[in-house]
Parts: sequence; structure tokens; C-alpha cells
Amino acid sequence: MIKVEALTKSFGRQPVLRALSLEVPTGSITVIIGRSGGGKSVLLKHLIGLLRPDAGQVLVDGVEITSLRGRALDEIRRRYGVVFQGGALFDSMSCHDNVAFPLREKLRLPTAEIAKRVEAALTQVGLEGMGAKFPAEISGGMRKRVAIARALVTEPEIVFFDEPTTGLDPVLVNTIHHLILDLHRRFRFTAVVVSHEIPEIFEIADTVAMLHEGRIAEVGPPAAIQASPNRVVRQFIRGEPDNSEER
Repeated sequence: MIKVEALTKSFGRQPVLRALSLEVPTGSITVIIGRSGGGKSVLLKHLIGLLRPDAGQVLVDGVEITSLRGRALDEIRRRYGVVFQGGALFDSMSCHDNVAFPLREKLRLPTAEIAKRVEAALTQVGLEGMGAKFPAEISGGMRKRVAIARALVTEPEIVFFDEPTTGLDPVLVNTIHHLILDLHRRFRFTAVVVSHEIPEIFEIADTVAMLHEGRIAEVGPPAAIQASPNRVVRQFIRGEPDNSEER
């Protein structure tokens, strides 16, 4: 579904992505892991089309998107759902209106159809009847669920999750992971998840890609990554310091 070829991006003199290549299989959950500041969110922004690379390509279902502008890029994004880091809900809108927002912006459906879809989406994430609440009136875990409902309400083919469990306690982390897995099994979207939740994230991943110094250090099934002989991968998974950073 997604193919990244030799993606390169620098900010000023600071290289962030260094000829990075990665394939995301259709209908899979691909998890991108790596140290903070290693380029995970920058990679995700390229996949969404929010950043343009210095070199390289991003192909979505065979269409090269880095050169697209305007309506052509919007057409690709119509196939996307995005769960932003922190949820990124609109505080001034009810949960219902937050979930309805992409329907109104992208599809311009009749009011009755929007209401039906929003209630169905909230029910799917376990928030039936909560549409009238505002983000400040619900818990952090519930806000994450609203963000997931908003991402899925347009029935996207591809869903991007940027650190979907940031700031949650371990019990809620596990709950959100299993919600993602359950929704994926039901709707079979292609998922790209950026996460630092090790080892919990391995329970839902089909493929894990370890990003290190702007490149993919290793990619494979969770069991292979967990058993990897690669020093960089082992250090990250075990939470060991990288002594090379001290020199």
C-alpha cells in the first residue's frame, strides 16, 4: 500500500532522514519504533503529505505523492485517517462535532447521515451516548477513543497513529492497543503506528520497523525484532543506553 524509496530530509544542516526505504503491506499493522528525536514523526508527516522530502519518493498504492499539490493531494488524503499525537481534539467542539468534522469537511453529507455515522463511530470505540460531552469533560483515555473514532468515521483505507497512547497509564495503553487491533480486524485498513511502547506494541504489530539515525536499522515480524542480534535494536528494546552517544 505504501512504498518509501530513499527518502531524505534535512532541516538546515541537521539530517533527519537519510535515504530511508520502507514498504507497508496492504491490510497490515506496521509499527515504527525508535529513539525520541530519531525521525519517526518526520517520516509520518511525509507519508501524510505534510512535508516534502529533499530527495526520494513516497508511493501510495502506486501513486507518487511527494510532487502532488492541491486537489490531487487531497484525493490521496481522502483515503487517510489520522490519529494525532495527543488526540488534537477541538476543545470548543463536543465529541460529536469533533468526530463529525472530517465528514463535514471531506464528504459534505446530509446532517442526518452525519449524525448516524458519528454515533456508529463512537459506539465502535465504546463511547455510545457520549457525543454531547466536551473533551474537557472526559478522561484522557476517552479523548484518545474520540480521536480514533474521528480518524475512522470516513472509513479510510489507511490509518496513521502518531504515538496514540502518549500520557496514558499502563492499563489504558493496553486498552487502546487492543481497541486498535479489534478495529483493524473489523475494517482491515492498512495501519502505520508510531510508538515508543516497548514491548506492549509488539502484541498488535504485523511488522516492526526500527528507525535509527534516519535509516531503517531493521524491519520484520515482532518475534524477529525481539530476537534481533543487531546491537542498536537490542539496546532500544531493552532500554539500554547507547554508549556511542557519550563519546
